[in-house]
This record gives sequence, structure tokens and C-alpha cells, in this order.
Amino acid sequence: MDENQIQPDASGVADQDTEELTGMAREEAIIAQQERIQNEIKENCPLVSDRYPISVLFDEYLDDAVYKAKIEDLSMQYSHIRKTRGDGNCFFRAFGFAYLERLLTDKKELKRLKTAAEMSKDQLVSLGFPSFTITDFHETFMEVIQQVEQQPEVDELVDTFRDQGISDYIVVYLRLLTSGQLQQNAEFYENFIEGGRTVKEFCRREVEPMARESDHIHIIALTSALDVGVRVVYLDRGEGGKVIPHDFPDGCSPQVVLLYRPGHYDVLYPLKGS
Repeated sequence: MDENQIQPDASGVADQDTEELTGMAREEAIIAQQERIQNEIKENCPLVSDRYPISVLFDEYLDDAVYKAKIEDLSMQYSHIRKTRGDGNCFFRAFGFAYLERLLTDKKELKRLKTAAEMSKDQLVSLGFPSFTITDFHETFMEVIQQVEQQPEVDELVDTFRDQGISDYIVVYLRLLTSGQLQQNAEFYENFIEGGRTVKEFCRREVEPMARESDHIHIIALTSALDVGVRVVYLDRGEGGKVIPHDFPDGCSPQVVLLYRPGHYDVLYPLKGS
């Protein structure tokens, strides 16, 4: 190779020089660009943020009348938002944090979750998940539940979810619970899977791997696995000027409220008394 030939540079992957790169060199450059983007996301957004007033959303849509009208409607029902990192795991991370935060003050529900979580590993093993593969994730999940039980402080929970290792282990275990629920009830869920894939194939590709985004089927399965009601409030460009809530399952009393914007989930906090 000519020593004067331009070498792949992650900072310039998007420009015309990229067109000259071929084979492995180009692939490596693309990977480098992806890593750079991920590093920028990590620097600018924690895994879970502090609580912010709903009004911060206006700053993101200053010139968008549709979104501004819907944020105004949102502010009539919800007081605060807690943002999550947009890394493909936002649904599971937002759900996990919001649910455990709720349990800081709901000891009865905490006890129920602890019992269910203790049994969940054996249930997953019975479905064919290798015990040695899931043990560490299960143990971390149980340790965090125990932490909520012994140190019921929001700040402690925030620190836990900002610890990349612990936070990701929680996400992995929630993904495993979701996969287990789907496979245990494959006959029902196969009706919602497109592309001729089996439920097991769908789980291997779209549920269990980290950074795979979530859809309704993930939400339905996880809420069923843990018997937890979730309300997802949709903030998008749909008509009507109002945000649209959807409860999983229908008719539940939501214990967790999440905000959905196209491709992303955050935690919502209702106004007191609402």
C-alpha cells in the first residue's frame, strides 16, 4: 500500500474520503465512528439523569409547534422527567429504575417482587437457559432489590443505576425475564412476530442482546413476567395536540409511567394528586 494513501480516520468517516476506503479498512473506520458517537453520548448523558421539570422538554422543541402543544398538555398531568441514555437499552433501564424507585416506599410490593425474583432463576433454567450463564445477572438483580430494602434512598438507587456494570446487569436480567416470558408463552406471542421467525429466534436476536430497541411485544412480555402495570405516554407528531397514554396491560393501575418519544423512553412523574 502506498504510504501516502489516506488512512481511515474516525473523525472523517462521514466525508468523501470514506468512499475511497474499501474492505476491512472501511469497516474499521465505520466501527471507529460508531465508538466515537457512543463516547459522545456517554459524556453528555448519564445512564439515568437527575429529575428535571417537564418544562425542560420545551428547550428541545423550540421551533416545533406540534411538540410544544403536546408538551403543554403533558405538563398538565406530569411534573418531572428523568432521562435515560439513548443506547438501545432505554426501555429496560427506565422501567427498572422507575419500578425500583416506586418500591422504595411500597414495602408490600417490594416483598412480592423479591419472592418472584428469587424464583425466577429456576424458571429460566427450566426453559433452557444455562444456569452458569444467568447466575451473575440474577445475583446482581437480587442484590439491588436487597439494597432497596435496606437503604431506601433515591440517591443510592441513582448511584446504582449510574454504575455501568451494575446497571447493565440489571438490564440483562430484565431482558432474560422478557425472553423467558415470550418463550414460555410462545403460542400466544408468535402471532406478533413478523418475518417468519420463531419466538426463540426473535428472542435471540431482538430481546436478549444488549442495545436492541424495544417494541410493544417487549413491554407486554416484561409486564406480564413481573405482573407490573406500566403506562407509556406517547409524545410524537400524531394529530390532536395531546399526548396519548397506553396502559400495559389494558385496564391496569400503572405502577410505572414512562414517556415515549420516537425511539426512546424516559421516566415520568405524575403531578401530586393525579
